Amino acid sequence: MRKTLLTLFVCLAASSTVLLADDDDPQQQPPATPAPAPAPAPAPAAPTWSVGPIDFSGLVDGYYSFNFNHPASGFNAGVNDPYLMNFDVRANQFSLNMAKLSLSHTADPVGFQVDFGFGRAFDIIHATEPLGDNFIRNVEQAYVTFKPTNGHGFQIDFGKFVTSAGAEVIETNNNWNYSRSILFGSAIPYYHFGVRITQPIGKYFTGGFQLVNGWNNVEDNNSGKTIGLVGNFTGKKISWNNNYYTGPENPGTNKGWRNLYDTTILLTPADRFNAYINFDYGQNRAFAGKTSTVSEWYGVAGAAKIGLTAKTSLTPRLEWFKDRDGLMTGTAQELKEFTLTYEYKWVEGLLTRLEYRHDWSDKNFYERGSGGSTDSMDTLTIGVVAYFGPKR
Repeated sequence: MRKTLLTLFVCLAASSTVLLADDDDPQQQPPATPAPAPAPAPAPAAPTWSVGPIDFSGLVDGYYSFNFNHPASGFNAGVNDPYLMNFDVRANQFSLNMAKLSLSHTADPVGFQVDFGFGRAFDIIHATEPLGDNFIRNVEQAYVTFKPTNGHGFQIDFGKFVTSAGAEVIETNNNWNYSRSILFGSAIPYYHFGVRITQPIGKYFTGGFQLVNGWNNVEDNNSGKTIGLVGNFTGKKISWNNNYYTGPENPGTNKGWRNLYDTTILLTPADRFNAYINFDYGQNRAFAGKTSTVSEWYGVAGAAKIGLTAKTSLTPRLEWFKDRDGLMTGTAQELKEFTLTYEYKWVEGLLTRLEYRHDWSDKNFYERGSGGSTDSMDTLTIGVVAYFGPKR
């Protein structure tokens, strides 16, 4: 009996040892169920306003401007130049600045940009084009881009493109104020037609070269060409842009050259505070027989955009402009202006600007009432801009 119990005990012990070995030995464990593979990351969503490789964008820009001088002509501008203020030129009425649609394709390595539309801004921009060229007058830009894959940023554009000069641009939503400065409207060109090349050099500098027909004309007014040189320095908190244009710009002759130097310093020290200073100097030589005359214009403008909240901002602008010989404004004079703009951004793609502007001159340049003139002009403008596109 004792022998039988001992034998049973030994068998139970051996069985327990086997069972423990099966539970504790990792080599005896069944393989763990593998974790499910992570789902592949979704492809980046296409821009909202894109169809295939083409991006669409655009804007509608309208305003009401009240002119305290009550000019009989209905223009917010000087007696001799109704387009001096760009682009809120209509007084005491609702007006359409522009309606615009853009199509573009980022170079890969070939791309393009086409901007077309209508409105008072397009009339002003193309005021020097022949009146019969209605299609040209509705095209702001139309150019083809080539950017080689291994070109280290090298890019060449051919066609019609806006000028590199100036601190402001044609589209209101990309500026700080609703109205444009005097320098924008009277010191620099709006656009060119020809070839432009840009090339980054190092981390902070981009150089450029342009060969164009001239100022504000698709079809040249003579057989000469204008050369543009661009040099831009860009840092984290400051940018310095330089533009120089030179070439014959007198209609029907290559005698006498026009020169323009434009420079802008842009300061971006904080998210809610930005500022710029813009300086322009221009000179044009013209011939009457063997006698030449030289016209000069120069000026400086400064502005600061102060963010009050995430949706609101305040932008004061102050400038001085000297049209020494009257070539750019029609009157030899010294102009000044002060502008204060309040902006409210309702949602992304819709903003309103309320703007007070005071212009004054050393001449009785501004229209007042019916047939009168005065040396100053005050306007109060409210503008509404709705814009869309993948790059708002």
